[in-house]
Amino acid sequence: MSENTGMKEPGKAVPGHYLVLLAAVLWGTTGTAGAFAPPSATPEAIGAARITIGGLALLAITLTRGTLRGHRWPLFATATGCAGVAAYQALFFSGVSRTGVAVGTIVAIGSSPVFGGLMGFFVHGERLSYRWALATALAVAGCVLLIGSGSEISVAPSGVLLSLGAGASYAAYATASKGLLKRIPPEAVMAVLFTGGAVLLSPVLALTGAGWLATTRGLGVALHLGIVATAAAYFLFGRGLRLVPVATATTLSLAEPLTAGLLGVFVLGERLTPPALLGSALVFCGLAVLSWRRPGVT
Repeated sequence: MSENTGMKEPGKAVPGHYLVLLAAVLWGTTGTAGAFAPPSATPEAIGAARITIGGLALLAITLTRGTLRGHRWPLFATATGCAGVAAYQALFFSGVSRTGVAVGTIVAIGSSPVFGGLMGFFVHGERLSYRWALATALAVAGCVLLIGSGSEISVAPSGVLLSLGAGASYAAYATASKGLLKRIPPEAVMAVLFTGGAVLLSPVLALTGAGWLATTRGLGVALHLGIVATAAAYFLFGRGLRLVPVATATTLSLAEPLTAGLLGVFVLGERLTPPALLGSALVFCGLAVLSWRRPGVT
């Protein structure tokens, strides 16, 4: 795909850019929205509610478009994708609840390309580039600083590890999806994997209780996470990705950790120590290194 794929005349705004950017901003609200959930809502229950609502919404969109039928679904890839979606929700919300929205989100999102590089190498035989090695070094150094630092929100090592697990789970989902997307429309893949992930997490709501969803506050949080930060975000991203190069879309997705970090500091009042701030910046830089491309190179 060339850098001009999906572009309009020079100097004119391209709607696809704004769709991808808006999707990334919506993803970035996830951690902050979860922080407003009722005290009785566990992180795992919040994640389960999010993908249950989001999965059903994506499924409705796919059924409306008629793109769900007539496909063969490889069992292993489909199961791995569903498990990755479910594990990401549980680990992500658990991580941000322990170490804060800003740090938890940046570690989860910043580490996923590192895990993705390893999985791509072993599963798809993709070469590990010098760019990937540099990004790995930056991300690992950043996580070391985060684990060894302290702040007013207590950057907990366990929270950082849970966020790393979330990054690995997302990479597993993305790796499994890569094979499925070669033969199945994107909206159908997202609908099936998110619905499958919701089924896997359904026992969580049964065991922890879903009474918090009956409250105005709890229902509002769940609807935002499911419809806005999941269904709408992935729908916008899929449409935007058709109009801009993959490299451009990946770079625009950096708005997610940036949004999460800004919301964590300015909305939730999180304050980071200099080492924690430097660690977050290094993880963020690792993701930026993986995303940057020279003009004309995809």
